[in-house]
Amino acid sequence: MRFPFRAVLTSALVCGTLSGCARTVPAPATPPSAAPASTVPRIAIMSAFDAEWRALQAATEITGKQVVNNRTLYFGRLRGHDVVLLLSGFSMVNAAMTTQALLDRVPVQAIVFSGIAGGVNPGLNVGDVTVPAQWGNYQEQVFARETPQGFAPARKTTEFGGYGMMFPQGTSVTVHGAPADSLVRQFWFPVDSMALAVARRVSSSVTLKGCVTGGRCLAHTPKIVVGGNGVSGPTFVDNAAYREWVWATFRADALDMESSAVALVAQENRVPFIAFRSLSDLAGGNAEDNEARVFGRLAAENSAAVVLSFLDALPRGAFQRAVKP
Repeated sequence: MRFPFRAVLTSALVCGTLSGCARTVPAPATPPSAAPASTVPRIAIMSAFDAEWRALQAATEITGKQVVNNRTLYFGRLRGHDVVLLLSGFSMVNAAMTTQALLDRVPVQAIVFSGIAGGVNPGLNVGDVTVPAQWGNYQEQVFARETPQGFAPARKTTEFGGYGMMFPQGTSVTVHGAPADSLVRQFWFPVDSMALAVARRVSSSVTLKGCVTGGRCLAHTPKIVVGGNGVSGPTFVDNAAYREWVWATFRADALDMESSAVALVAQENRVPFIAFRSLSDLAGGNAEDNEARVFGRLAAENSAAVVLSFLDALPRGAFQRAVKP
C-alpha cells in the first residue's frame, strides 16, 4: 500500500481522531449472504485497499460472502481456482490481524497478495511489477543509545547497519518442530518456491500498461522482475535519503506496509505465500511530487494483470497439500 493513492478519508474517520469533533456513525451494512461451505479449500487473494483489487474482483465469479471483524470475505471462482478475496487494510497490524482471522475460518491453500509499493531499486521504474523471493520486516528496530563514539544498540540481531539511531532487528517467530513457545529471530521470510517459479514462467508473457486515462504515459516501458528482496514496515516512505539507505542495506526492489506481515503469519500457519507489487512511485525519488497520485491506479492494474496470468498458469490443485487438517 502507498498512502497518497488511498481513498479520501471519510468525515467519520477524521472526526474520530480530533478532539471536539462530532463523529458520524455510518448506516448499518446490508446483511451478507451466506458463505459457501467452509470446507472448500481456497486460494486467498489479498490487497490492502479497494483500488488495488478492483480488476481482480471484477474478474471473479462471486458466489457468496461473509463478514469477519467488519471485513468482507468474497468467495468465488477466479481463472479456474476456488478463491476467497479480501482486503487486509492498511499497514502491518491490520495485515497480520486480517490474515490470521482468515486462516482461523477458511481452509486456505495459499495466499496471493496483489498491490502497489514504493520503488527502492534505482534500476526499476514506476509501473514495473516486482515479485520478491523474500520479504523482510525492516522497521522492527532498536533505537540506539547515543555515546561519544556514536550510536550503540543495546542488542543487535541482524548484520545490518543503522540509519542514524535506528538499527533493524529480526522478528521473533516460533520454531516448527521445536518445543512449544520456542522462539528465534528471523529477518527474511521466503515466498513459496513453486509459486515463484510459476511467476517467473509467466513474467515474459504479460503486457503491462504504460499510460493512464487522459494520455499521460510512463517514460519507460514497464517490466516484471521476479526474485530479489522486498521489505515492509508501518511507515509510509517518501524520503529519498531513507530510500537510498534501504537500497544500500537490504537491496530491496520494493517497500510496502503489509507484505512481510502477511508472510510472517503465513509461515507461522504453514501456508504458502507470494506477493506481487507494482511500483506506484519511487519512495521519495521524484523531487517534484509523489508519483503515486498519478500512476497508482496504473500500478494496481499492472499488478492484477500479472496475478491473473499467474493464476492461469498455476496448476489446479497445486496447493492442496498445504491446507492444515
